[in-house]
Amino acid sequence: MTAFELVAPFQMTGDQPQAVEKLLEGLRKGYKHQTLLGVTGSGKTFTMANVIARWGRPTLVISPNKTLAAQLYAEFREFFPHNAVEYFVSYYDYYQPEAYIPRTDTYIAKDADINEEIDKLRHAATRALFTRRDVIIVASVSCIYGLGEPSEYYEFVLRLRKGEHSNRQRVLRRLVDMQYERNDYNLVRGKFRLRGDSLTIMPAYEELAVRIDFWGDEVERILQIDPLTGEVLGELDEIEIYPAKHFVTSQ
Repeated sequence: MTAFELVAPFQMTGDQPQAVEKLLEGLRKGYKHQTLLGVTGSGKTFTMANVIARWGRPTLVISPNKTLAAQLYAEFREFFPHNAVEYFVSYYDYYQPEAYIPRTDTYIAKDADINEEIDKLRHAATRALFTRRDVIIVASVSCIYGLGEPSEYYEFVLRLRKGEHSNRQRVLRRLVDMQYERNDYNLVRGKFRLRGDSLTIMPAYEELAVRIDFWGDEVERILQIDPLTGEVLGELDEIEIYPAKHFVTSQ
């Protein structure tokens, strides 16, 4: 049984059922390339949503630009509200490559402006691929560029369980290796703070922070908290913290 749950207020009509069956048949036969043709508004996205739901495997949807990617992301989130629909596009709002103009002897330094919200969504997409099978990644062509070795990235995941023995100093060093930075005053994405026996982490891919209360070297409690108010929103038995940057290496 597929892990995808398609939610739609309408049923397939016209040629859509036949198109879905032919596309699924091609997948079963191992076809590498298939083309779905249709005019604007004919329901191609809904047709593909049915294919994804029936096929039941992690899916990558590549768009030629950010505008179309955002549109498809919104549509697939409506079709699959109970599954992991993630967004992976270039996080640059502005990018000026390094350049030199010989005629005027002018050097132009590299400059870039990174969109923090898009960067968070990229990390959420990466995490979803490691933790779930019911994943749809809507991406622009930037997804074709490498992000490092997946196995090495996964080796840096920090796993904590309530009641287990975890040396606090080793946990702190591990967070630094994962590209998290300590900031005891401003808890924002990709930072952590230590106050007494409480370690608070703001994951690079979440809206909520995680507070780990230690009793010596034992994990006493794992709490989800509001990063602004500090309000406790839930308690967990275990948690996995993923790196703050895609480029992490043990070398």
